[in-house]
Amino acid sequence: MSFEGVHTPLVTPFKADGEIDHDLLGKHAVNLASRVSGLGVGGTTGEYYALSFEERVKTFDTVAKAAGGKSYLTAGINATTTDEVLRLGREAKRAGLNALLVAAPYYVQPTQEELLTHLLKIDDALDMPIMLYNFPARTGTEISDGVLEKLLERPNFGAMKESTGDIAHLHHLATHLPDRFVLSCGMDDQALEFFAWGVRSWVAGASNFLPEAHTELLEACVQRGDFTTGRKLMTQLLPVLELLERSGKFIQYVRYGCELAGTHVGNARAPLGTLNEEERAAFAKLVQPLLRNAH
Repeated sequence: MSFEGVHTPLVTPFKADGEIDHDLLGKHAVNLASRVSGLGVGGTTGEYYALSFEERVKTFDTVAKAAGGKSYLTAGINATTTDEVLRLGREAKRAGLNALLVAAPYYVQPTQEELLTHLLKIDDALDMPIMLYNFPARTGTEISDGVLEKLLERPNFGAMKESTGDIAHLHHLATHLPDRFVLSCGMDDQALEFFAWGVRSWVAGASNFLPEAHTELLEACVQRGDFTTGRKLMTQLLPVLELLERSGKFIQYVRYGCELAGTHVGNARAPLGTLNEEERAAFAKLVQPLLRNAH
């Protein structure tokens, strides 16, 4: 098990009263475990920023109990302070998850030197495989080449989810990183471009409801080098991915996608709202043919 392949950052199902539906979270994890290479809990798609510390820890336990040993499990432990990240990391390690997903602390905007110190402390304290998460549009801080160079001296830093959306930066990373380091696609509507540059990993929110469409695309491009088929598959999937990445309603669309696939995960927590009827109808028109193709 490794960071390669399609990894699904799990949604956090909510009941009508807003509480986490742990039974459904466990079932959703098991349902996906055999269909993708790995599962993430506590990522952006799981709305980690909207959960309390206790809620986040319980989601680690739920997913580990349901899918431990069945899939490669990565715990998102991002928070605004180093102490909170370490507390979450210790709980993820106790729960038995395989790896950690770590971004720059959001809103804080540390300097690159401060960010490096933060990341090295995580490695020192937790000693687990780490996928970095480079998403400056959300965190306000990039993971620079200088920081990455220092982190690569340590074996636990084995991967990075690249979510800048900057193709030039993808080119730079793909041509400068060592072979042992796994670069992962974190901008879904650019997956084909990532694969063309040798990327073997994809952390994909829409694989919550279209796992086969994602694995089929990755296998065609990465395992077979068949980019003619890859372009055809991406052409079918692209309208869905563009809507997720460009609409400003990523979470809401993923949640409705799960509903279309038969898993009712409830609404996002406020301040996020729901899709209107026009948005739901348009999205269903895009998703339903892909769901039919999967069966």
